[in-house]
Amino acid sequence: MKKYELRDTAVTLLSRIGDQGGYSHLLLDQTIRNKGFDSRDTGLLTEIVYGTLSYKLTLEYFLRHFVTKKLESWAKWLLLSAFYQMYVLDRVPDHAVIHESVEIAKQRGHKGIASLVNAVLRNAQRKGFPKLDDIQDPAERISLETSHPKWLVQRWIAQYGEKTAREMCAVNQVEKPISVRVQPMLITRDEAMEELESQGFTVRPSNINPQGIIVEDGNILKSDLFLSNQVTVQDQTSMLAGQMVDAAAGMTVLDACSAPGGKTTHIAETMENEGKLYAYDLHAKKAKQVQQKAEKLNLTIIESNQADARNLQERHQPESFDRILLDAPCSGLGVLRGKPDIKYHKSEKDVLSLASIQADLLEQVAPLLKKDGKLVYSTCTVDQAENEQVVRAFLEQHPNFEVDPEFQADLPQAVKNAPGLTDAGLQVFPQDFDTDGFFLVRLVRKG
Repeated sequence: MKKYELRDTAVTLLSRIGDQGGYSHLLLDQTIRNKGFDSRDTGLLTEIVYGTLSYKLTLEYFLRHFVTKKLESWAKWLLLSAFYQMYVLDRVPDHAVIHESVEIAKQRGHKGIASLVNAVLRNAQRKGFPKLDDIQDPAERISLETSHPKWLVQRWIAQYGEKTAREMCAVNQVEKPISVRVQPMLITRDEAMEELESQGFTVRPSNINPQGIIVEDGNILKSDLFLSNQVTVQDQTSMLAGQMVDAAAGMTVLDACSAPGGKTTHIAETMENEGKLYAYDLHAKKAKQVQQKAEKLNLTIIESNQADARNLQERHQPESFDRILLDAPCSGLGVLRGKPDIKYHKSEKDVLSLASIQADLLEQVAPLLKKDGKLVYSTCTVDQAENEQVVRAFLEQHPNFEVDPEFQADLPQAVKNAPGLTDAGLQVFPQDFDTDGFFLVRLVRKG
């Protein structure tokens, strides 16, 4: 590796993601493959990129106290990433961060910018970073402490109260543990856990899903079980959606918005690969990925095709399906722990626009459900406009549907007392079970 290449690469990635709108996980994965970094360097690069993005608003607030002039994109991200390492990380000494940042500035710019970087970072080291405790407005304080846009904090306070909003914003800054789902036709959970432990992994069973395993230590992507498709990475809340569809062998099931296929394949597993599962996605490339995922897991009942879920009545007759999953496209505000850049690219207008699309999807998909059939509506967001309000509006307009009377009873014991459980569904907050934020409800069509 060239000298200072790791942190220089981090600056390039941050500029592309933060200022040019690139997708963090895609760019990071591509860069790691191309650069050939070892596991230790990959870990630090990932930490710097995701950490700096996660704390972006906080770090920019600090930067305004030390620099008044406009900086080039790379120089701004160089300072923000250095601030992150000095403010949050303790694995790298400040003097090393300062030295490498100045050297990168010399390589990328000129003597003047290198001197500025040196002065700013030494000033921050000497004086410390500005205190946030004195900010009186609760929304602004939470916004800057946890680097969430103020409009979003205000919205969550209005919906859930200051305590829940603060806890949610705080946990979004903390990396969540990876969880995997076993392919039960290939291996049991106990067998998988025993195998992983023998390979040096630290694991524990999920108390939310009987197929779920939480990996507390070890790179699961390099394990024999993952490489042989006996386990697949999936968040516990996502597993809950497939579980609550309550599909059984021999049924005809629809996954209306299926990519990337985790829930689709999970449902097929609960059906013991018997019956028929139609999976659709708006984009042909993503629909193909769902089919490929099914093939890897040896699941043959899945038929994946491209289609707009709002037009599925053109392909299927009314009352065709025993079970339907509508995992609707959403703002993604529940998955900020893994994709922190989402929160900077969304607006209140986006949330309301998506809520309208979600309502339309539910309206168009619902007629395809058989009488006494079950429909799970889910999203990976935590905003009431996309979740509870969509459900309540639909039920008001469709008296032949209701929340399944057995929905709450069928929930795993661990989530039956979740604070986000209402008569309109289950809102899982990321702080509840150390997972993504997620919403789901199960509706039934009255017989």
